[in-house]
Amino acid sequence: MSESTPQSPSHDAESVYKEYILDVRLLEVTPPDAETPQYRFEAPQHTPMTFDDPETATLYADVYFDTNGFQEAGTGDRGVPPEVIQAGRDTLAAYFLTMPGTDVNWVASFYGKTPPKIERYIASVRQRAQEIRANAAEQGLE
Repeated sequence: MSESTPQSPSHDAESVYKEYILDVRLLEVTPPDAETPQYRFEAPQHTPMTFDDPETATLYADVYFDTNGFQEAGTGDRGVPPEVIQAGRDTLAAYFLTMPGTDVNWVASFYGKTPPKIERYIASVRQRAQEIRANAAEQGLE
């Protein structure tokens, strides 16, 4: 299970795990008292979010690009950023999967769909995010 938590950047051992356009990146962070690394999402004007595994962190980044960016600040513990809700069912499903305590079965139950359908939603979000990043790079946005 993955956990996402807002985090302040720290002075723990960290390295860039994945770098995206527009100063968005994932850092691999290993706190001194931890045995395994965590993955911190960072973007301009966005609350840093830390995840237990890289798969969830990259999915969060894909949701970020699929929505053309969103803000976590002000959404509360159980809130969802309006940009995520407006982006559609598949984007919201992907966002839910980045939150603690959720998995494909939970999201499938929430939507009344099957897990394979939710996995198709996630694949769609990842594909759109990749296309958005590729198009931005072609236009010279870095």
